[in-house]
Amino acid sequence: MPRARSTTTVAAVLVAGCLGLSACAGSAGGPDAPPVDLRIGVAYDTGGRGDEAFREGAVDGARSAAADLGGDVEVLSPEGDADGEAMLTRLAAAGFNPVIAVGFDDRRGVAEVAADHPETEFAILDVPVTGLGAGNLTGLVFAEEEGGFLAGVAAGAKSVNGHVGFIGDRPAGGLGAAFVAGATAVDPGVVVDTHHLPSGTSGPAESEAAAQEMYRAGADIVFSAGEGSGEGVVRAAVGAGQRAIGAHSDQYLDGSPEQQAVLMTSVLTRADVAVEAYVTAFADGSLQPGTDMVQDLSTGGVELSHSGGALDDIRTVLDHYRQQIAAGGIEVPDVP
Repeated sequence: MPRARSTTTVAAVLVAGCLGLSACAGSAGGPDAPPVDLRIGVAYDTGGRGDEAFREGAVDGARSAAADLGGDVEVLSPEGDADGEAMLTRLAAAGFNPVIAVGFDDRRGVAEVAADHPETEFAILDVPVTGLGAGNLTGLVFAEEEGGFLAGVAAGAKSVNGHVGFIGDRPAGGLGAAFVAGATAVDPGVVVDTHHLPSGTSGPAESEAAAQEMYRAGADIVFSAGEGSGEGVVRAAVGAGQRAIGAHSDQYLDGSPEQQAVLMTSVLTRADVAVEAYVTAFADGSLQPGTDMVQDLSTGGVELSHSGGALDDIRTVLDHYRQQIAAGGIEVPDVP
């Protein structure tokens, strides 16, 4: 796919004055470049989301949409005392539309910025907005439980010991229930250990300790769905000589050879798919702001990675369950 006409990444310290001028966001294609139609803004919050591949996926989706539809992309990351909401405000004030918030946990803060700029459409990645009452804000969310179910199917089908594990950081979330449902669907006799890390303790050290305990108890595959916990589970898998399943992005691609040897798959939430679909809907007039756009297995926004080939021998099994979910034959649980 061709590249977008212009994509610029700017730190806040450099753009305080520049964004007020339309020339600052002009096409880099020179005087002979075709006219720019869309001006897409992407803003990261302070620290953003810990998963760099997920964050970068949002920019990739914006670039892809700009390449297909015609337009420019501006990317802002806060520095110093600046915050993400200031980045959103600057993009909207400079005429970028739509504006996409990445790594923001405070949906009400984004909604306040959106309310101050009613002529601009905003989106917030991986945060629901339905019921918030923001008429020009769209949530770009994922049916993660569908990926969790498939991860369970993969674990249940590949486990030698008939014993697998799940580690998460959100007891109220549905990924754990979906993983258990998938594992027991393919192997009703499988043992599934589950562990939810206490709030605020979802770092690598805590998840590594929890995974080590699961491996010692006989699990040979552990799925880490907690934010920031994947690194610890992979370390535990390397130490135990067992397998791990990652989340959010394809952890195999950034892993060392010893980590790649234990990474069976990852549950992907495709920020690029979500953002490109959103910008396309904005451009063609089909956008329904104030609601959530949900990406799932049917849209390709949720999927299992196949890097390393560990799932090659069970592709038929995975395809069977994927088709069943898409057809409504399997109701994937989204609560524990």
